[in-house]
Amino acid sequence: MPPQAAGVSPLRSAFARRLGLTALGWAIACLIFFPIFWMVLTGFKTESAAIADPSLIFSPTLESYIAVQERAGYFKFAMNSVVVAFGSTLAALLIAIPSAYSMAFLPTRRTKGTLLWMLSTKMLPPVGVLVPIYLLFRDVGLLDTRTGLTIVYTLMNLPIVVWMLYTFFKDLPKDILEAGRMDGASTLQEVCFLLLPLTLPGIASTGLLSVILSWNEAFWSLNLTSSKAAPLTAYIASFSSPEGLFWAKLSAASTMAIAPILVFGWLTQKQMVRGLTFGAVK
Repeated sequence: MPPQAAGVSPLRSAFARRLGLTALGWAIACLIFFPIFWMVLTGFKTESAAIADPSLIFSPTLESYIAVQERAGYFKFAMNSVVVAFGSTLAALLIAIPSAYSMAFLPTRRTKGTLLWMLSTKMLPPVGVLVPIYLLFRDVGLLDTRTGLTIVYTLMNLPIVVWMLYTFFKDLPKDILEAGRMDGASTLQEVCFLLLPLTLPGIASTGLLSVILSWNEAFWSLNLTSSKAAPLTAYIASFSSPEGLFWAKLSAASTMAIAPILVFGWLTQKQMVRGLTFGAVK
């Protein structure tokens, strides 16, 4: 066999493998994205067309979007989502940064057990603590308030935020912090001027994940709010009525609810990937 022929076969094999993996990746991406694509299309249909006409070719209309906006003010719900999502994320980071710092650099024999206990709280069904939290919020006047929802979302995301920051802090070489201590840096200076700048990608990705989780949370918003502090998840649920599901209006409301977080995620995807891979390659 000529030398050139021997070199062509592995090249073709590698190209075919790469082409196959690319096609598989696109197929999986299209499969995952298809429900969102179908929801957006349905939002531009009339109610009769949404039920009876599943084709991709139709005359688009803004009828459902107009009806949705007339029924309930979108911007009020959107502002509630923004305030609660970003407020709970900020509160979770303020609590989690010193907690993760102490666990990563000042561990005790209870540190591992504490981390496992925090993670185990995520396995608890939310409905199991709904009644006591509802009664407590009712007695202190936090029902249907942004403050109450922010507190619940903070506690809901705190275990994940602490765990992620702990892993990021654990990857940081301790020699850097020890050098700061030798130069006379206090604990606060050590955290603000050494720890935070070095782990900023990890903190940013943790914050972005917390915002996304808070934005998509529906259980607590449906049970602890009614009108004043209801976020977009409650806004979507309002289009499910005893008369049935209004598919076109429900799709239009869902599109309006997920559009901001989709744009936000697209704009911050580089920071998210960079943060999640922080410390993976030394």
